Amino acid sequence: MNVDPMKNEFDVVVVGHGIAGLCAAVAAMEGGAKVAVLERAPQDESGGCTRYTEAFLRMKSEDAVSDDFEAQLADCASGNLDQNIVRALDAAPDQWSAIVRTAPVHDPEFLATFAREAVPAVHWLRDMGVRFIPAVTPQLSTRGETALIAPSGGGMAMMDALMAKAQAGGVAFFYETAARKLLEDASGSIVGVSAMSKGNRRVDFSARAVVLASGGFEGSAEMLARYVGLGSTNIRPVALGCHFNRGDGIRMALDVGATPSGDYNAYHATPVDERSGRFEAKILIFPYGIVLNKQGTRFIDEASTATYDNYDRLCYGIQAQRDGTAYVVVDSKIQDVPDWKKLVYTDKQPIEASTLEELARRIDVPVETLVNTVNGFNAGCGQGEFDPRKGDHLSTTGVLPPKSHWARPIDQGPFYCYPVVPSGIITYGGIKTDAGAHVLNTEGDRIPGLFAAGAMVGIYYRKYVGGTSVMRGATFGRIAGIAAAAKIHAGL
Repeated sequence: MNVDPMKNEFDVVVVGHGIAGLCAAVAAMEGGAKVAVLERAPQDESGGCTRYTEAFLRMKSEDAVSDDFEAQLADCASGNLDQNIVRALDAAPDQWSAIVRTAPVHDPEFLATFAREAVPAVHWLRDMGVRFIPAVTPQLSTRGETALIAPSGGGMAMMDALMAKAQAGGVAFFYETAARKLLEDASGSIVGVSAMSKGNRRVDFSARAVVLASGGFEGSAEMLARYVGLGSTNIRPVALGCHFNRGDGIRMALDVGATPSGDYNAYHATPVDERSGRFEAKILIFPYGIVLNKQGTRFIDEASTATYDNYDRLCYGIQAQRDGTAYVVVDSKIQDVPDWKKLVYTDKQPIEASTLEELARRIDVPVETLVNTVNGFNAGCGQGEFDPRKGDHLSTTGVLPPKSHWARPIDQGPFYCYPVVPSGIITYGGIKTDAGAHVLNTEGDRIPGLFAAGAMVGIYYRKYVGGTSVMRGATFGRIAGIAAAAKIHAGL
């Protein structure tokens, strides 16, 4: 016997409660729409990754994006793209063929819209009471060359301001309600969402527009295994909110014919202390030391670059090691790095030893192998001036793998060690939208009634551009909400 699910009728249904979802909900509400937000998490754990992040924005001030903003995004906007498609993108968007519209690249119009609309989005949040301040990151200081601001109070400050606005405007929130399927009419237009509430109870929501903003798939073991591959079980979500990101929005969109976009094999990551339960228990001193696996050998250039993507490269390397675990080892010379403890977020003390032999025993790594590895590395360290504030090209010679910067002998006890695992922050694979946040199908046409924003829209290939994730969630979440409300009023 079939039982009709409970019906809920709204103008706009938003799936997801992070920065993109709340921006979409508030923008649609301000546009006069009756809005519902569906959120898998309980209310006190809602907010996805935004709840836990510092929310750095790649902006010089509230009034201007960074000077390198568009160039950096363009640099990771595709893989090895067919040059015929590159040339075709020079034409006006209405002249693009289906192949061009669905190509694995974020087109110039999308990037230009991002750069142009980020400032109005920040001003909009500021008008809700969010205060933005210059940001100083504790990561490699070469990033100090990049302009950054952040909300005072981090991502949670933005969430609080948006929630207050949404609740005052009558937005309805449905917690512990996981979206399962997009509902279509006979013409292929999206007309609602079928969800599962607590107790395995089906609930349908009808809507004239749906905004998908449910994040990536950091919390989905199945999708990580399918797309990221071998060793994906070794990746730990960086914060509790990421566990709720299971790729449902991506899957639902693909099921109705959305075109995929973004680098499904890659993710943005950071090494975290495996012993800690603290969110973002990052260990970022690794470029100033060496990283060993459980066999006691080095497996990666710990300082291949002096830039942000070095964290991703390290995590990819750790993912492939036995048990997905590695050891960051430094000696007493770490004291030469100003404020080095600000690069350590864990609430656990380092494993300390007066000798390398003692350290090997304490971390249960073969003693002889570890000692030989460190001695071989030390022998390959050259002469030069150590400068922790920039890539100093103090590199090794005759050592495999090499170390490109900050290569100094690990020879002065006491020695300090942190066991680390790869921690996923953002997955790159998702679906494609145009600059107006409309979801595109596999033929490059808009899927009527369907919009998307935030981390489930795939815009990164191979690497992440620091300070752009929360920023795109706010920018395109707002765009999606405005567009969804306009569709309602236009009677489309």
